[in-house]
Amino acid sequence: MKISKQSRRDAKALFQACRVEGVLEDGRIRTAVAAVIQHKPRGYVATLTQLQRLVKLDIARRTAVVESAVPLSAELQSSVSASLTRRHGSGLAVNFVQNPSLIGGLRIQVGSSVYDDSVASRLSAIVETL
Repeated sequence: MKISKQSRRDAKALFQACRVEGVLEDGRIRTAVAAVIQHKPRGYVATLTQLQRLVKLDIARRTAVVESAVPLSAELQSSVSASLTRRHGSGLAVNFVQNPSLIGGLRIQVGSSVYDDSVASRLSAIVETL
């Protein structure tokens, strides 16, 4: 389905109205969606589809996944969390995952950005250059 410019503008306006101090508020999103469904303006399905896309992107941007080969100490976890919060802003949800295939180092994904400083990625880079 093609989304019109007006639906994109409406979804963006709804999205901006649902943010409080730069962070999405669940209650406002639910209220906005309920109001749109109740009034059913022209192109409301496309508007809601675009709004859903914007919300998914914001959730991904506010979620960090930190992978390590071994479990990280509580001190190191808090240090990494503080560093990521400083870089990406408050409201960031940080999840720590153990991934033995990394061999060592860290792989951090925040939204579409990936910071990979693992031994596995360095080995694969060496293999590619040879």
